[in-house]
Formats: sequence, C-alpha cells, structure tokens
Amino acid sequence: MKALLAVFVLLAGSVSFAGPDCTKEAKDKWMSEAKMKEMILSQGYKIKIFKTAGNCYEIYGWDKEGKKVEIYYNPVDGSVVKENKK
Repeated sequence: MKALLAVFVLLAGSVSFAGPDCTKEAKDKWMSEAKMKEMILSQGYKIKIFKTAGNCYEIYGWDKEGKKVEIYYNPVDGSVVKENKK
C-alpha cells in the first residue's frame, strides 16, 4: 500500500498544469502590450499584473464589481480564452 502511494505521489508531482492555448499565430501578429492593456482597461478592469503566459496575454486584477479575476486573452484579437473569478 505504501509503495502504491509513493508511486502516486511521484506521478502527481510530475504532472504539469499548462495554461490555455490562446493562439497559434506568430508573435509579430500579436497586438502590442500597450494596446492590449488599453483595451482591457476600457472594459472596466483594473490590472494588478499583466504578463505573457505561453501564447497568451494574462492579467491578474479586478473586474468592474471589484471581484478578483485572472484572465487569459488571445493576443491577436483580444478575446477572452479563460477567466477565473475569485
């Protein structure tokens, strides 16, 4: 039983949690970070952290109601790919 548990723990530790797949387009097709931030702010979000995560733009911040959000955006067209509200 202990051996089975040890194998499970080792396998679980090696699993990686990748973010969403936002685009397959080359980076020269991406919207500039400044333009993306401007678009997000115009939608009423407040940005605490803005970063590139894999092939996505990602923010941590707050929505219009003051709820914490984590949002992944398609960097080409600015569409929301995944959103987590906290």
